[in-house]
Amino acid sequence: MLKHIKITATATAAAAILALAGPLAAQDAKPQTGGTLNVVIQPEPPGLMIGLLQNGPTQMVAGDIYESLLRYDSELKPSGQLAESWEISEDGKTYTFKLRKGVVFHDGEPFTSADVKFSMDKFLRETHSRMRTYMEHVESIDTPDDYTVVFKLKQPFGPFLGIFEPGTAPVIPKHIYEGTDFANNPANANPIGTGPFKFAEWVKGSYIRLVRNEDYYMEGKPYVDEIYYQVIPDAASRAVAYETGQVDVLPGGAIENFDVPRIREMDNTCITDKGWEYFGPLSWIWINLDNKPLDDLKVRKAMMYALDREFARDALWSGLGKVATGPLSSSTRFYSAETPDISYDPEKARQLLEESSYDGETIRLLGLPYGETWQRWAEAVKQNLTEIGMNVEIVPSDVAGWNQKVSDRDFDLAFTYLYQYGDPALGVSRTYMSTNAEPGSPWNNVADYQNPEVDKLFEEAALMADPEERRAAYKKVQDMIVSDVPNLWLLELGFPTIYRCNIKNPVNTALGVNDGFRDVWIDKAQ
Repeated sequence: MLKHIKITATATAAAAILALAGPLAAQDAKPQTGGTLNVVIQPEPPGLMIGLLQNGPTQMVAGDIYESLLRYDSELKPSGQLAESWEISEDGKTYTFKLRKGVVFHDGEPFTSADVKFSMDKFLRETHSRMRTYMEHVESIDTPDDYTVVFKLKQPFGPFLGIFEPGTAPVIPKHIYEGTDFANNPANANPIGTGPFKFAEWVKGSYIRLVRNEDYYMEGKPYVDEIYYQVIPDAASRAVAYETGQVDVLPGGAIENFDVPRIREMDNTCITDKGWEYFGPLSWIWINLDNKPLDDLKVRKAMMYALDREFARDALWSGLGKVATGPLSSSTRFYSAETPDISYDPEKARQLLEESSYDGETIRLLGLPYGETWQRWAEAVKQNLTEIGMNVEIVPSDVAGWNQKVSDRDFDLAFTYLYQYGDPALGVSRTYMSTNAEPGSPWNNVADYQNPEVDKLFEEAALMADPEERRAAYKKVQDMIVSDVPNLWLLELGFPTIYRCNIKNPVNTALGVNDGFRDVWIDKAQ
């Protein structure tokens, strides 16, 4: 049986149809304590030890349990979390963090600089592939005292200050994990962090329950007593659970997009697509550049101009998100809107296709098996390409099959979306650098795009200390990549968080619900 707090629907009509409210502004009313928050989690996470597992459901729950040194606002500006302050040397190679005092882990043990050093230098280097790559830039980590951590880099690494969020750089308790088999430590089933909520119980297939951390270092926070992450297996049932008052928060992707317009019209219902700025989820279609005639630039340009992405946004994504202009999301650092135009132009598409080497070949399109919205999108793309004279076949697949086909490059075109992690050096370069083009992963340079100049610019820009020099380099990169059309860029995805309007502050950082519910409170008078 779902455990929930009954919400009284008393919002005004205006509040009921609030669309895309912003990072939620600071509330004028004084936060109230108490109450239970019911949040949909889907799919059920494989575990909650975020140092070992970096999938979305794990991060959403574990973001309440674990913390990192910093938080990031919607413009990706850092603020203190476990770190109170920091300094960067003039040469961009030394980062000194001053840590909060009086912080304890959920088992009562004190948090110190030794935990930070162990997490970054030992645990995450061994378990976390993304963090391992970032730590290759670090020469040493020193702890001159219990509340100071000094990172010394081999050379400047421009995005370094942007990696300290709980999904990338969680602080792991040294006293629990040092000298153990990390993957098989019994504590993995009972995660211990410094976050605002503590793990309480997990009823598999039903819910994960977290409770308020009474020893949290921020006075008065968190405000709510407990959180139930409700496991509800299908999108239609999740929509019904919200409609019947069984859950209070529907995170992005919890329901099908075609259900969003109906749900957003309900009383006491608010919606925002904020809280994804750090991830910058960008969708595109991989082009297998090893297959003819897709190695022909005119064919690729024709396909790009053929895609009616405004229709996809408006009809399939309920108006949420933005049409992509190239390889960077507009929320990612150093984004440039002034890239070569790739707007919908079917006439130009037909002309380019006629001039190209395309000779009626069947093009295999691999859809993304993530629900009805993506199936409809594949059909829309097939129609767009058919209208300019291409023969397209949609290849059905499940998640495992999709992973295998993309990893093996067994496709012509394939839908995907990936996160950007706030900086081109963290989540964009991996898609386009030739050094990341080996088959075997659905997350690397799957297109097999090769451009030595792009490689050089990505490599140089990552190691620049001056932000303006990085901006100029990434402007060139974006222009080059868009001109080459190695992928068909679709949308900056708008993942709506839907919630009761009397649930205050559910989204207030660039990581949204993935950054925890530390600041959430329930207005019992509304």
